[in-house]
Amino acid sequence: MLTSLRNSPGRLLPLLTVMGGIFYLSHQPGDSFQLPDVPDIDKLLHSLVYAVLAASALFAVPPAFARRRPLLTSMLVVVFCIAYGISDEFHQSFIPGRTPSVWDLVADTLGAVLCSAGWYFLCRQGRVCRLRHVR
Repeated sequence: MLTSLRNSPGRLLPLLTVMGGIFYLSHQPGDSFQLPDVPDIDKLLHSLVYAVLAASALFAVPPAFARRRPLLTSMLVVVFCIAYGISDEFHQSFIPGRTPSVWDLVADTLGAVLCSAGWYFLCRQGRVCRLRHVR
């Protein structure tokens, strides 16, 4: 079962779920959110959500490619997250009470970079991305 999951299109399900969740949240009117009164909490949440997006994108990458090209994999995931963040900010420009923000995109990028960099360094240390003999 685990081997079939590694190479199946089912690896995209977490990524599509996170993307759908981001789209859903971005589609809510601006007055529908009640965040705690903590300075820049929205930027922290953006970073966390985009770190989860990056993690799900890393999971979606075919394992053989990720093992062979870990730096390229992490860079492509960051570019993907930035592109999705740009589309998300554009989407918000059409929602009442919401406005696109470059600072939100910066927070999105930071979350994606931190997750992807962490994955890359773990990969370099041999903790993830191990090359295994496949029969």
